[in-house]
Amino acid sequence: MMEMRIALSDKEANGYVIPLGPVNLVLITTDVGMVGCGAFDIMALDRFDYPAARGRSNRDTPIVTLEDLLEGVVRDANHQAEIRGIQVGMPIRVALGLL
Repeated sequence: MMEMRIALSDKEANGYVIPLGPVNLVLITTDVGMVGCGAFDIMALDRFDYPAARGRSNRDTPIVTLEDLLEGVVRDANHQAEIRGIQVGMPIRVALGLL
């Protein structure tokens, strides 16, 4: 597993890359919520009132690194994330700023 501190505009977040055989789980957490790759069930996290969104790459490749995720856009968001202003198509860095 790789862990990295990520500087946002007004706070820091924690980034994680967890290798699982042929794929990586990639996520970034703040003190409020998270944005991750497509492997996460963000609707299940909504049941715990935890704001979460999934990202997609701006390229034709899957998200495998933290940089891929940070350069991507929001693919979908749970209700708690939407309450915080996160919208589909929003840059991931902007979404993290709302968390």
